[in-house]
Parts: sequence; structure tokens; C-alpha cells
Amino acid sequence: MPTKGMGRLQPRQLRIVVIGGGTGLSVLLRGLKHEPVHITAIVTVADDGGSSGRLREEMDMLPPGDIRNVLTALADTEPMMEKVMQYRFSTGTGLAGHNLGNLLLAAMNEITGDFVTAVKTLSGVLAVRGDVLPASTQSIRLKAEMTDGSFVFGESQIPLTGKEIKRVFLDPEDAVPLSEALLAIADADAILIGPGSLYTSILPNLLVRGLFAAIKRSAAPKIYICNVMTQPGETDGFTASRHVNVMYEHVNEPFLDTIIVNSAELPNHVLEKYAEKGAAPVPCDLKKLRQLGLHVVAKPLVTFEDGYLRHDAHAVSKQVVSLVKRRRKVLKLEKE
Repeated sequence: MPTKGMGRLQPRQLRIVVIGGGTGLSVLLRGLKHEPVHITAIVTVADDGGSSGRLREEMDMLPPGDIRNVLTALADTEPMMEKVMQYRFSTGTGLAGHNLGNLLLAAMNEITGDFVTAVKTLSGVLAVRGDVLPASTQSIRLKAEMTDGSFVFGESQIPLTGKEIKRVFLDPEDAVPLSEALLAIADADAILIGPGSLYTSILPNLLVRGLFAAIKRSAAPKIYICNVMTQPGETDGFTASRHVNVMYEHVNEPFLDTIIVNSAELPNHVLEKYAEKGAAPVPCDLKKLRQLGLHVVAKPLVTFEDGYLRHDAHAVSKQVVSLVKRRRKVLKLEKE
């Protein structure tokens, strides 16, 4: 609905839902929070490694790591507070390996008795720009069937097998989505998927059936932000279209409108650095993407920071906002 201001109706602020997890999502949100939009981040809760995995097991709570990263990315705080949230203890009996932000979420969870309330409370403390929601409040485990017929249990273990993934699925398979996440999707002007690990950050959200049903039902454009590089143990040798097809295979139907892919050529020293880890650029196979009926936005959208390739968060965010505004203008003209 339009909002009132200065005696006349003003256009409603664009509402963008971002779905995913991991580092890629956090990088994008650091740029998107500076745009004139309202953000709702729906975050995977299938993590079972590191500090998150320990807290999940010992305190019977949802894994806080991906949520913490998103809260930190969207926070409007001093740089020192970000360092505090991301600080990881290196010594101390029981403390070594734990992240302070994870412990804060664990404390809030104990105090409030509810993980969603804990996230909202910490969001207020950090002056978070937008809403951060877990995809589900159920304890979800990610499992994978490999192409050789073997099964791997646990999100943290799947990329380590050295085997090709056939499919991933949730335990329980009938996990219930958070109702607030469904409402945010229903009210969205755009739904962004990714960037992030295909099998372990993106698919765990799409496999929450009620959540995907809401995505499919929404009239908002559904935009996939493709990873710049392949991920060893997950997407070795994948093209951009293969990323899309894997999503379609898991949810049994196409649902995306647009894909944003990087078109910048990467320097040889960067390629060599990633090749040592088994990663390579994700090829933009334009013809196949268009055969899938996708609108393709292929532009130089990367930056090189601290020895790593990242999406240029500000450039990607501006592309997204531009796409959504153009769509809104077209819809307005059609109604007139």
C-alpha cells in the first residue's frame, strides 16, 4: 500500500526478500542495505559445523552462525562492534573455536526462550537494517545422496567427500517454514536467491516445502545471483545454467525469471590462486540460460578483497534495484 507523507500518498518502499546463507549472502547484504529498500533475509538453519554445530548439539538450539553473519552485515554499528560479533576465541577450555556473536545469540535464546525472539532482540541492539528470519524453527539436518549411491549426513560433511552430489534433502522432509518468512515473501517486490553455496546454503531453504510454495506463488520477480567461482566438493565444473537446472531438479519445476552473472575476465594471478584450491570461474553459457527462459544480466560484478574474489555488493545491489524499479514501472503502465 502507498504511504502518506507531506499531505499526499507516497510510493511504498521496495520490499526485497533475500534467501540463502553463508558468506555470499552477507557480502550482498552489505551493499543492499545502502539502497532505499526494506530487506528481509531468510537464512538457512542446516549448519552443523564449527561453533554453530557445537551450540546446536550442546544447547539444543538452531545453529546461529549464518544468522550471525547476516545480522553483522545488516547492522548499523561502529566497526569495533562488528569485530566483537565476529571474534573467535583461540584459547580457553570450552571457549576455543567459539564465535562471540554465536554465544550472544545462544545467551539471547536462553534468556528469551525462543530463537526468533533472540534474533529480533539482538537485531535491535545492533540497529539492523531490515528483518532477519530463520527459514524454519525446526532442527533441520541436510543429507546428500552421491552419484555412487552412498549417503552423507551433515551440511559440513557434504563438500568433503570428494564425490559428486546427486541430490540433497532435508531431515525431516516436511519441515515447517516460519510464518513470518511466508508473509515477507507474499509481500515482496522481488525475491533474490543467492549468492551462496548451491547445495548447502541455497537448496536447504528451497527444500522447505512451504517456503518454496510461497516463492512459486509470489508474483514478484525471482532473481538468482550466480556464484562467481565453482565450489570444490559441490559445483566442480558447473556452468551458470547447471546451477539453475540443479535448483529446478530439486523443486521439480522452473521458477526463476532472471539470473545475474559476472562477465568480467579475472586476472591470471587470481585464477591461479583459486585453481590451487580446485575452483574455477563459473562460465556464463548464455545460450542455455536463454533457452531456460531467463532474462540474463551479465556484467562485471566482482571485486578482489583480502585475497578473495567477492561480488561487488554495491554494483549488484544497484542492478537489483534497477531491475525491480523497471518492473514496477512496467506494471504501473499496464494498469493505466
